[in-house]
Amino acid sequence: MFNNILKNLSILKKFLFINSIFFTVIGLFTFIYIKNVQPNLIKKKSSNHIEVINNTIDNLNRLNVRFVEEDIRGFLFSTRFLFQNLDRVIFFDNELNLVGDTDTLDLDPRSFSTRLDTVELEILNEKKTKEITEKKNIDFGNDNSVSLNDVLLNYAASSSFGIPFTFTQEEFNKFKLTTIKNVMQGGKNIGYLAITENANDVKAAINERKSFIIRTAIAVGIVILIFSFVLNRYFLKPIKNLVSYTKTIKNKNPKTTNIDTLKLRNDELGLLSNSLDDMTLELQKRISHAENFSTDLVHEIRNPLASLKSASEILHDTNDINQRIKLIDILSHDVQRIERLITDYSQILKDEVALSKEKIKKIDIEPIIKSVVDDFNNIYKLKRGIKIYYENDKKNKYFINGIENRIEQIVANLLDNAVSFSADNKEILVRVSKSSDNHVIINILDEGEGFKEKDTNKIFKRFYSNRPNKFGEHSGLGLNIVKNLVDLHNASIKASNRLDQKGANMEVTFPKV
Repeated sequence: MFNNILKNLSILKKFLFINSIFFTVIGLFTFIYIKNVQPNLIKKKSSNHIEVINNTIDNLNRLNVRFVEEDIRGFLFSTRFLFQNLDRVIFFDNELNLVGDTDTLDLDPRSFSTRLDTVELEILNEKKTKEITEKKNIDFGNDNSVSLNDVLLNYAASSSFGIPFTFTQEEFNKFKLTTIKNVMQGGKNIGYLAITENANDVKAAINERKSFIIRTAIAVGIVILIFSFVLNRYFLKPIKNLVSYTKTIKNKNPKTTNIDTLKLRNDELGLLSNSLDDMTLELQKRISHAENFSTDLVHEIRNPLASLKSASEILHDTNDINQRIKLIDILSHDVQRIERLITDYSQILKDEVALSKEKIKKIDIEPIIKSVVDDFNNIYKLKRGIKIYYENDKKNKYFINGIENRIEQIVANLLDNAVSFSADNKEILVRVSKSSDNHVIINILDEGEGFKEKDTNKIFKRFYSNRPNKFGEHSGLGLNIVKNLVDLHNASIKASNRLDQKGANMEVTFPKV
């Protein structure tokens, strides 16, 4: 149930709800504590009263003191050390007649002498047997009509008779604590002993605790409110803006939520905002790229499809064997063209997904180039008599920061392009070298027709159309794929005509490591 309630709440509401529950529980325990703190403090003081009463009764019995005014007066003077720190000690006989009162004898406990005249010290040092007593606190408030005699009468007739009995009373802004007990001698009740103490410190302690709890509660409440404001202002509100920003992107609405201010933050939200914005821009770029690519692909497929349709219609109507052979060649050529387009398009999509997972590392490209050259030689040396040579400038290792299989793909696509433009029995040279500033350079030189274009950068565009007739087996995406992979490695590629002879030169330059 608790989880169900929290599940549908915002972070701020969850925070406030949990804190309200916490405050309720703490408040309950605080209330219980306040209700019990006064009895506990009174119990502590009454325990001292009971100990004094028991010691006094022991001394009365040991000295065989009668409950008459003269004997009690002498006892009080001789044992006044027993009543230090007590405000008043009162003796009553069995008839509730007052026979002794420290208030009438000038027995200020602060002026008591430490010299013991009558009672031996060992009486105080004896181990006292603790009595299990029934505590009853009677708060008479400001009702001055209730006298000590009334309390003694009730005590004598109650089940608490014989057990120390404690009650409290407030009068004239004073909080008094009184403990009474009957005195037994020879199995008979001979009188009563009452000890009264001003316990304003108890009331002060209780009020102090209440005040402290209230101040603490207010302070904590203010802190929680301030924290809630800060949480909402600096954390939750920015998060809401980010959520709104993502929704506008999801719904393809114009950007209405501005997160530029969030991007300026130097904390985790700033990093998140920048990452989200970068991701959004990248996604928009990829979407735009995919849309443009799809449009170009449809356009490129439309031409061979139209050719297929026309050739198939003519093929259906003609009986000329030579014409039928030519039409079949056209059909085969166009099918290969469409097949290549779809294959390369699928490869581009796979590459984009794979590239996001691959990591660039330091690699030696010479073994990679040699492996690709060997593979092409095995195919085209026998098939078309084309020989591919490899050479380097003898400068040891050729290290770059790259992805091994992507470097292999770059070299393979460039060689495939060179083979396509080369006549049978021609030569292709693959050369790796280092520039004066330690850039690694790959050159692929063929003996084909070279470039007629003044702007050779055009050949790296998708579906570039200025191709030789036999180029129909290619999609026009190979060099575009190469350009994308070169850009991934922060490298550059340029195409030019050879200066020494007829043919093309494709040059890829990688940054130094």
